[in-house]
Amino acid sequence: MVRYALAIFTSAFLLFGIQPLAGRYALPWYGGTPSVWTACMLFFQAALLAGYAYAHAVASRLRPRTQALLHLGLLTVALVALAARAVWTGSPLTPGEGWRPVNDHFPVLRLMGMLAVTLGLPFFVLSTTGPLLQSWFARARPGRSPYVLYALSNVGSLLSLLGYPFLVEPFVGRGAQAWGWAAGFGLFVVFAIACAGDLIRRTTTGEAGPLVQPASEPMGDATPDAPRPGVKRTLLWLGLSMCASVLLLATTNKLSQDVAAGPFLWVMPLAVYLLTFILAFSRESFYARGPYSVALIATLALVSYAQKEGPSLHLGWQVLFHASALFTGAMVCHGELFRARPAPRYLSAFYLWVSVGGVLGGVFVSLVAPAIFNVYWEHPLALGACCVVALAGMMQRPPGEKLTARVQRILRGAMLVMVAVNLMLLVSGAQGRVRFSERNFFGVVQVLEQIPDDPHEHQFTLRHGAITHGWQYVDPVRRRATTSYYSRDSGLGLALAEQRRWRGALGLPTSLRVGMLGLGVGGSAALLEAGDSARFYEINPVIIALARGQGGYFSYLGDSPAKMEVVEGDARISLEQELEHGPTTPFDVLALDVFSSDAIPMHLVTREALELYRKHLAPHGVLALHISNQYLDLVPISLTHAKALGLFATLVVTETKGDTLSSSWVLLSPDKEFSWGPTFKTTAARVRRLSLRGEPDYVWTDERSSVLQAVRRARTLDDLGIDKNDDAPPAQPVARPESP
Repeated sequence: MVRYALAIFTSAFLLFGIQPLAGRYALPWYGGTPSVWTACMLFFQAALLAGYAYAHAVASRLRPRTQALLHLGLLTVALVALAARAVWTGSPLTPGEGWRPVNDHFPVLRLMGMLAVTLGLPFFVLSTTGPLLQSWFARARPGRSPYVLYALSNVGSLLSLLGYPFLVEPFVGRGAQAWGWAAGFGLFVVFAIACAGDLIRRTTTGEAGPLVQPASEPMGDATPDAPRPGVKRTLLWLGLSMCASVLLLATTNKLSQDVAAGPFLWVMPLAVYLLTFILAFSRESFYARGPYSVALIATLALVSYAQKEGPSLHLGWQVLFHASALFTGAMVCHGELFRARPAPRYLSAFYLWVSVGGVLGGVFVSLVAPAIFNVYWEHPLALGACCVVALAGMMQRPPGEKLTARVQRILRGAMLVMVAVNLMLLVSGAQGRVRFSERNFFGVVQVLEQIPDDPHEHQFTLRHGAITHGWQYVDPVRRRATTSYYSRDSGLGLALAEQRRWRGALGLPTSLRVGMLGLGVGGSAALLEAGDSARFYEINPVIIALARGQGGYFSYLGDSPAKMEVVEGDARISLEQELEHGPTTPFDVLALDVFSSDAIPMHLVTREALELYRKHLAPHGVLALHISNQYLDLVPISLTHAKALGLFATLVVTETKGDTLSSSWVLLSPDKEFSWGPTFKTTAARVRRLSLRGEPDYVWTDERSSVLQAVRRARTLDDLGIDKNDDAPPAQPVARPESP
């Protein structure tokens, strides 16, 4: 038993541990969008399906000795492939630079191809382990139950999922994780070889052929001689498993788009989903239609409330409400799936069809939904489908049911319909003012028409996900007015004004070269003047088209007297390529405003990213970081980078007033006296000069970063180890020399 337990536990731990690591490698190359994880999940589900098919075919068609030898050969090939990659590329799992996307065409397919080449074979081998080794154990020791191995597999999966964001990601770099995972795979191969040897010793080729009923998971005591399931029952398996899969991925998308795409918000829904599978398939009594239908009503009401409140609702409540809805919805689907299980002799086929349903759910969310929906309709639709499943179960009248119980059942059904319809109306109601909506790999972009009855206030607003990314007035008199986060008193406005003042004081031309990571509606162009030149970096082609005037909604780029240039693609990759191709004209101000909805592409705010930005700055250039966020406190991260780069940091906070939204900017300058200039003394914004005391508690790098470290907490600047330097201005600010 011990060797089988070690092999199955290790395989489950590695199988789920590689998934967030693979997603972290993929994120920087695909814009940090939540769609990266759904594409990864599609690959993992497809590979798991292939593993189950292999295990079913091998266990049901081959004799034990042949099974063992075949699988030993597959294990050897996978181990050699990992070792060859490690020798050839220097890492067993790191994708090569050749997998960087060269354009935005078919990113899902390219991402799946990258995963297949880098980790496809070892992942496939691990996916076969659970059902195959349990069938080996049942063959080698026919008198003992293999079901404890199933429980052990689930324990390994949960430990891996929950341990990654809390114990691995914050403290271990990606490279070390890859080597550690490869070492774990080598250990797993040793355990699997021991299991194969045990199977060969305890069986002979003269035994009664292959095992017809592989012991995959505990399935109760269904009648062994029941008829073969028909098409209707098979479609039911597919539908239930697909519904749960869509709900899992849609919930992950919903959470990731407004915070940050990263392992914590990836593995939490996956852990909840796995928990429902464990509970529903462990014992039939764990799922009762009545209590779970009531729980589904309550959680859908909470999700409706979260949908209504939007980003103003605290992150903790959002995660709790959506996780609760995922739990109850998936539990309903998996509970009904368990009740529809076949006789034991058909279990391997049953699990194959369940796996197919999971893959179909991934295909729907990753490929079909973006093509047919212009918003994230799959989330309310999946919850609505769970309501239909629960309602169908409740409509099955138990024999001898009392009148009061029947009335309660009908009332629960009516309430299910009401909350589901309410959620649909909340989602569709937000579309009433929408004049444009388009969805692609990078999210949902909408243009809303606001206050059309008042010519003075009539405006068009750009919304990405749930967050406003700028607006512009229709009135020609107000069309060039600064709005949203780009007022004259914002951090970016002050940085531009002070650079002009300083250059004018030295008798230099006041025209500036400005770089902007992130485009939005192009509102920052209203801060530029004749003679300026601006270079915008934007990954989303839909945003670029709208900012350039498509539909006639926004015209900041066309109205500006400055010279405008837009570069399509990931900003970091574009800036790296510019350095590789030769000398570039440095920026006097380089601004970072790269939110996707309210989520932050973390690869654009790591230490290596800021080192790249500094290479693009003029000797006295300023780096402006827009750090406004509902859920994350990015001040400590910014100050950590400032200290590492030897820059002086100034926090500029502007409150909502008139056409201005509240915003927080951190300005990083090589000159200590920069934020002591006259520009900052006359502003209405709150200006603080900050520095980090001692060594940072954490730092975001390409190798190691965690969104959990930046979640907002009730802490003072002193608690964060931050010093205020407002009381010590230089007595005589030094005139900075002219930039070469």
